[in-house]
Order: sequence, then structure tokens, then C-alpha cells
Amino acid sequence: METVQFEQRDGVGHIVLANPPDQQIGVRFTEDLATAVHQAGESDIKALVVRAEGPNFGTGGDVPDWPGKSTDWFRTFIAEVNQSYAAIEALRVPTIAAVRGKTIGGHYELALRCDLIVAAHDATFSWVEATVGMAPLAGGVQRLADRIGRGRAAQHVLLSETLTGVEAGHIGLAGRVVPPSTVDATAQAIAEQVAGGSKPANAAIQSLLKAWTGGGTPGADTMMLDLTMDLFATPHAQAAFRKIEEAARFA
Repeated sequence: METVQFEQRDGVGHIVLANPPDQQIGVRFTEDLATAVHQAGESDIKALVVRAEGPNFGTGGDVPDWPGKSTDWFRTFIAEVNQSYAAIEALRVPTIAAVRGKTIGGHYELALRCDLIVAAHDATFSWVEATVGMAPLAGGVQRLADRIGRGRAAQHVLLSETLTGVEAGHIGLAGRVVPPSTVDATAQAIAEQVAGGSKPANAAIQSLLKAWTGGGTPGADTMMLDLTMDLFATPHAQAAFRKIEEAARFA
């Protein structure tokens, strides 16, 4: 049975981590995640939820499998993990991570690859790498700094701190913080809301955010009109304009 699966509910896709309780990131996980992301990319979904079965979003790498392996093997393995994570970021639909329980290391980095994070009140977000002489390997440091600022990110990672879901909400890491029993339903509701909008508009907004990440406001400004002007003629936008015009006429 796959350790990661793709499911679809109408316009919302789900990448489901299906190897509880720890969802360890090993070779099989990496292969299954690549397949699931590929299926998501070929589907007609308009939003994607990344969630986990069982008590935890995930506790990081399958460390017991690493001793005795060569650095070349490890580099290739980590590169393959990063390829799948990057493929999630490259999807042209909004992505939401639904986080419960423990979220450690590589799974933390997976959540950071999503556009939005929904967290349980008592979820935990932890880095352990610095305590074992390593550093995050899947883009977590830079993406965390992008979300919460360099200073907070440095403290969180260098001191191997653990944040609760409530604390993650306070610093802007999590956009929604809810009771554990409602995490998946909240993520689904958000996905359905964005899926009900215009897919080209959502894609343009995501592209502007990516441009800002890479080049700040000036970088996003250079792409803004190229990304947005074609939206004007789409049926979704034209229908909305007509509704506004009619409302104004009879106000």
C-alpha cells in the first residue's frame, strides 16, 4: 500500500500521508509522493490539501535507514525529496497544509511548501537538525524566514525550538488555528472556497507572490501586468463586472 496517496473530491485534491503514526520520509515515501504530486498535476483540481492520516503530520526523516549510506546516496535521496516538494510549489492551484500533532524537520518543510497552513491548537512545529549537527535540507530555513522574518526564523531553527499551533498562529506561520478535530474540515472548507473562484486569477496571485519572494516588490511589479491583464476578458471576471454594474444601476 502506498505511503502517500492522491485523492480528489470534485475540484479539491488531497495528497494524503498514509503511513501513520510517524509518516517517515524514506525512499518509499519519496517515490509515492512523487507519484501523488504527478497525479495532482494531471488532474483538473482547483485547490490541493496536504494532510496526514493518524495523530501526526510527520516526524521527519527515516533516520535509522541512514547510517552506513554514502554521502552520494544521501545527496541523491535529498534531491529527490526536494524535487517532489518543488513540484507541489509549482502546481498552479492554491495549496493548504492541514497540520495536527507533531510536525518535525522534513515534514515541517513540506508544510512550508504550501501556500496556507491550518494548524491544530496543540500541534507542534519543531526543528531538531541543529542539535544533531545538521541543517534543514528541504528549503525550510529560507521559507520560514520568508513567512516570519529572519530573526524569528534564526532563533527557531538555531535553538531547535518547538512552537505550538497557537504560537504559530500568533507569528503568522499558520493562517488558521482550530481544534484538532476540525483541522481537516477547515482545510477542506478553505480549499472549496478558493476552488470556487477563478483558477487563472488564483494562479496569477500565486505567481505574484513567488515573484515577490524572489525579487521583492520591484520584482513582482515587473510581472504584475503581464500576469493579470488577460484576466480581464475571462468569463469569470466579465460576469462579476456585470453583476457589479447591475447592482450600481439599481442602487
